[in-house]
Amino acid sequence: MPQVVLTLSKERLSKLKDHYRTSLKPITPNHAAFAAKTPNCTITAYPSGKVLFQGKNPEAESKHWGETTQKASKSISTKKAHNYHPANDLFTSSHIGSDEAGTGDFFGPITVAAAYVKDHQIGQLKAIGVKDSKHLSDDQITHIAKQIVEMNIPYTLLRLHNSKYNDWQEKGWSQGKMKTLLHHQAIDKLLTKIEPEKPDGILIDQFSEPSVYLKHLKSEGRMLQEHVYFMTKAESYSIAVAVGSIIARSAFVKAMNQLEMDTGLPIPKGASAKVDQAAAKIIEVYGETKLRDIAKIHFANKEKAKKLVK
Repeated sequence: MPQVVLTLSKERLSKLKDHYRTSLKPITPNHAAFAAKTPNCTITAYPSGKVLFQGKNPEAESKHWGETTQKASKSISTKKAHNYHPANDLFTSSHIGSDEAGTGDFFGPITVAAAYVKDHQIGQLKAIGVKDSKHLSDDQITHIAKQIVEMNIPYTLLRLHNSKYNDWQEKGWSQGKMKTLLHHQAIDKLLTKIEPEKPDGILIDQFSEPSVYLKHLKSEGRMLQEHVYFMTKAESYSIAVAVGSIIARSAFVKAMNQLEMDTGLPIPKGASAKVDQAAAKIIEVYGETKLRDIAKIHFANKEKAKKLVK
């Protein structure tokens, strides 16, 4: 379904509402400021200033209010790095997106989320602020994740807790293999959840070459699902991947907050010198074995923390 998203000032938003006052809908969608319906399209405005024009001819209404904030699909690079690169039309279709969080952090679990976004939901998700999670604060991510859940977007979320992570790492698994199996399982569970509906495609935010991903699957007796694609920085192009990224990051933030509550100590994100100091404090208070339950112990931070304790 054709759609356009604009970002308007508060003054412009007020004028828009007044202009469509005779076409306002009696029931306002969740999180929206107001909504209107014209012969050309449905107009949904949000407190943030985002306005979604959606219907058979959204440009007929949106052209009076400003330039679209969406990039035309033809502006997206069509350069293919490999045979599993998606076609541009996947980004505007009903598809699954999968992404992860916590992989570069010493403390906390790895979280992986897959989400199924239908084509007609893309505009509304953009309107509530869904975009690459790297450009959002943790507070924004938490807020948007709640709105995504309230929209009943189908998703699956997996958490790889540190004790299991460390077991797998000592077994010889690379982090890449762990992520491969987590993404595969999250997608499998989501495909089952949305049956008998089938997505137009499945896009994974690429963290390794597809050949390596396939090798990891084969080593555990798994096969790639149908219509799976890989793309770096996929969350910048695919709203479904961006949704997966936000859900995964929100779950990671929640897990980190829980660690602070459980230990009574500050637990910083990342793998910086500040993390070394926090790990040293954990060792002093709880002993070195505690790290196995709350951290990725093969990271260099562990040895640096032990030196700080000495």
